Amino acid sequence: MGFKTKIRFLHKWLGLISGLIVFIVCITGCIFCFHDEIKDITRKEWRFVEPQNKSFVLPSVLQDKAKEILPNNKASMVSYYGRNRSAIVFTYSDTENLYLYFNPYTGKYLKTENPETDFFIIVEYIHLYLLLPDYIGKHIIGGATIIFILLLISGIIQWWPKRKSDIKRSFTIKWSAKWRRVNYDWHNTSGFYIASIALILAITGLTFTYDWVGNGIYKAFNLGGDKSVETKAPVIDTTKFESNSIKAVDRAFMETVKLQPKAEMVFVLFPQQKGDVINTGAYPHTLRYDHQSNYYFHPQDGKLIQSDPYHTKSLGLQVVEMNYGIHTGQILDLPGKIIAFTVSLIASALPVTGFVIWFGRKKKSKKQK
Repeated sequence: MGFKTKIRFLHKWLGLISGLIVFIVCITGCIFCFHDEIKDITRKEWRFVEPQNKSFVLPSVLQDKAKEILPNNKASMVSYYGRNRSAIVFTYSDTENLYLYFNPYTGKYLKTENPETDFFIIVEYIHLYLLLPDYIGKHIIGGATIIFILLLISGIIQWWPKRKSDIKRSFTIKWSAKWRRVNYDWHNTSGFYIASIALILAITGLTFTYDWVGNGIYKAFNLGGDKSVETKAPVIDTTKFESNSIKAVDRAFMETVKLQPKAEMVFVLFPQQKGDVINTGAYPHTLRYDHQSNYYFHPQDGKLIQSDPYHTKSLGLQVVEMNYGIHTGQILDLPGKIIAFTVSLIASALPVTGFVIWFGRKKKSKKQK
């Protein structure tokens, strides 16, 4: 059995094993790609506010308002999404997680969202876990993604033309041929054209399943090192602190805004248990989760105890933190999302066209016998 014959055998059976899951992952990725744009159109009543020439209300105010509305829930974080957007308080309880929208200038309550019934969150959970328990679903998705990477590589090896005269034929689809030939050409040609970007999407997707992938990216760009050391939150002594008239979370928020005056998006992560610090983050652009700066504050007096602005982070950590933006195409704004959508859509067709090729050959083989 020659080398390409072995590759073809491997490609065929890996494709048959993982095809359905790869199709589901790719098609849900397509749907999720423009979720922010679609929600901005369909939910603009509570996602947008009229910009005002004044400061945002402080996190503790929104935290207290959320407590009034949902007395049994605890606030985990408040996010300010921009001058013309509402702020969101993320809350949780033993039975549910709920998002509360507020006008960031007045503190007026706008809307409550339940992520468990939100269409795009459900699509995201299918994409990540197949709606299975996360400790099961993520490994099924992770395994299928690894197989998909092998399929892309083995597919390129199969596709690679043997002779110079075959190059033109390998890059084009013979639309005038019978539909089975068109299907065959489409499978090979489209697979080749999307392979490089699809590999990037697949590898960045694996970081959501396996920590070792993110650690590997970190080490690759830093030529070594330990990501957990650079991202470790500071340890504090909760027995000693100085009192302050301003609430700690408010002081942390104001200090973050002062340190990052050009940031469009800021979050404050509330401490949940003894020993936790207040963690804040600032992003240059609304709904873009890259180039983030992080700060850590004492939970009792709100004093800054550790500062990690974007420009001080190692290259490896900067790349790891861009992972979501790269995976969704968000890092290149709308053009990037269009690319990610197109590649995901074409990738979702590969298992279908591949199955048609296999089924046609199997049927032909039976007829010949």
